[in-house]
Amino acid sequence: MTTALRTGRRLIVTTVLLAAAVGCSDGGSSAASCTGLVTFRDRGYLPTTNEDFTPGEKLGTATVPECDDTNDPDVAVPEGTITAYVVEGIDPSLAIAVGDTPAEATLMRVHEEVR
Repeated sequence: MTTALRTGRRLIVTTVLLAAAVGCSDGGSSAASCTGLVTFRDRGYLPTTNEDFTPGEKLGTATVPECDDTNDPDVAVPEGTITAYVVEGIDPSLAIAVGDTPAEATLMRVHEEVR
């Protein structure tokens, strides 16, 4: 796969995660469940700007929380899952990559402890 194609796929995943943050806003302020946050091993991670990174081996499954902040009771994005990958050279307690494949993964930086 070419670098341009890999970068394009990363941008698509990032755009989808950020669209969830913008599209699920309540009165102009984004609710916590719609920020693009994913949880993995008791930590919350948020998408970052398009930094250069190399995804590595599969870590497991991250959770994307339900987003129901649309003011429409019939419209909600259900809780989902996404594959989490190691980011080469960075401890998973600080950053992970998420996506359907390593080539399509988006870099996520730790945001908070989730308990």
